[in-house]
Amino acid sequence: MRKDFKLSQATVCVVGLGYVGLPLAEAFSKSLKVTGFDIDTDRVKELNQSKKNQNLSFTDNPEELEQADFIIISVPTPVTRFKEPDLSHIRVAARTVSRNMKKNCVVILESTVYPTVTEEVVAPVLEESGLKCGQDFKIAYCPERINPGDEEHAVDKVIKVVAGMDDETTELVAELYRNITPRIFKARDIKTAEAAKVIENIQRDLNIALMNELSIIFDKLGLNTRDILDAAATKWNFHEYSPGLVGGHCIPVDPYIRR
Repeated sequence: MRKDFKLSQATVCVVGLGYVGLPLAEAFSKSLKVTGFDIDTDRVKELNQSKKNQNLSFTDNPEELEQADFIIISVPTPVTRFKEPDLSHIRVAARTVSRNMKKNCVVILESTVYPTVTEEVVAPVLEESGLKCGQDFKIAYCPERINPGDEEHAVDKVIKVVAGMDDETTELVAELYRNITPRIFKARDIKTAEAAKVIENIQRDLNIALMNELSIIFDKLGLNTRDILDAAATKWNFHEYSPGLVGGHCIPVDPYIRR
């Protein structure tokens, strides 16, 4: 960033206005100027008609990314038919950013990815702009923690993990996210933050799947699963999970639900 840069005057652009990007854009717009970008023209029109905050605008014009000091990519990461991570949405978003970002901006990935994606997939695409990562722009990773409909864990109430490509970027991004939540955890590096997001999902998915299997067994035994969980939860180190849909839009669950 420029030496005269003031975070309070920063402009943020959120690329992808789904269940992650839209709440994020709305949260940042409470204190900063925000542009939400999406390729869906009808959605952009609808959002502009319903917006209530003058700090927030929505667009399908990628040229408006040129005004942003921070560009946050929050697009889906499903899996392919071969059950491999599908990074096509990220690559398309990164290419759009590369064609329109200004020098000295910070590009932050929020999408769920495996370790190395931010640095080895996103950064090279961004460098197609002719700008050099680390010299002309910086990158960071801040895994999304959005749980739609869960007011207890809304975007302004959760701990936000941040990691930049260097200490300076980490500090800057941490200060940026303090505009939406005071609870910030600085990961050691980008790969650590990416891996943390992956195991958050793995732990949740495996344990819910386990409870689903156990509930089938308990039902065959004539037992009530809720009663069993209530009893087990009295132990100090028991981690309670309930039977239910193992899902969300994170790797690798979403595509299996759609089939």
